[in-house]
Amino acid sequence: MAGSVLQTANRGLWRSVWDRFRVPAWVSYVLLAAAVGVNASLQPYFFTLYNIQSNLNTFVPLVAAAVGQTLIILGGGIDLSLGAIITLVDVVVVTLMEGSIERVPLALAAGLLVGGLCGLANGVLAAYVRLQPIVATFATSFIWSGLALWIMPRPGGSVPRAFYRGYRDVFLGIPVAAWIILGIIVLWLILKRHRVTRYILAVGGDERAAYATGVPVAKAKVASYVLGGLFAALAGIGIVANTASGDPYVGGPITLTSITAVVIGGTRLSGGAGGAGGSIAGAMILSLVGNIVFFANVGSYYQELINGAIVVAALALAGIPSLRRRSL
Repeated sequence: MAGSVLQTANRGLWRSVWDRFRVPAWVSYVLLAAAVGVNASLQPYFFTLYNIQSNLNTFVPLVAAAVGQTLIILGGGIDLSLGAIITLVDVVVVTLMEGSIERVPLALAAGLLVGGLCGLANGVLAAYVRLQPIVATFATSFIWSGLALWIMPRPGGSVPRAFYRGYRDVFLGIPVAAWIILGIIVLWLILKRHRVTRYILAVGGDERAAYATGVPVAKAKVASYVLGGLFAALAGIGIVANTASGDPYVGGPITLTSITAVVIGGTRLSGGAGGAGGSIAGAMILSLVGNIVFFANVGSYYQELINGAIVVAALALAGIPSLRRRSL
């Protein structure tokens, strides 16, 4: 009897240790520095203003998507429709702009509204209908993708020159894209200290304990998806500004990449621990790895192989705790 109790206690201890396992956030910053160093060695003009601008312009959408995915995962959920939301926002914004600078405020507001509403729908399905998040968001991804194709069946559209030129411009000697990323970081720091985010973390850490202490669990889950949808909208708007056109397929690869960035950044996939700072670094790492593969003159088929290997390695690392728990 005593041996059985001791064995149970040991199992509980091991589960507690492994449940807290995740990639330390500082690892993402070290990897980011290494990725910058490798890029600099491969590109003689890596630190020129034009090249820095070009890289930052491509960083913005994935950074925004990674922050949105982080908030959802912190609450114990996941969003497989994030890329589809980005696509839907992309085509809505371009369609409403119609090449007119006067229509930009309306288009941007509509894009944010679409992202928030998509997140709200995902949150309701996960929190109130009680579908598994992975199932609910996988299903809604087809709805958002279908709506995007209905609005814009093929790539195109017209974006005002002032809009995309402004995005690629410099303000006070610093690229506008860098200001946007800084704004996303500041927004995360504000959210991090807000009661809603504390509720989200509590729900992701232990849903039953959060409920017992009076946390509105369902509302916190919905809030995480709405915030994730809003950040996805920012990602879609960033893509519009960077590409100066609409594309009903553009967001597809971002879903899995955003999850990988979250894992690399040190957020636990089971929720309740982590933060967006590491996810932002993870998003930049993945973008820079793409540059490394390209400038190393690796064939396109090998590029896909390397990108896939990074995704699998990151997700496998995050899955080690579950494998360990099953073996106990």
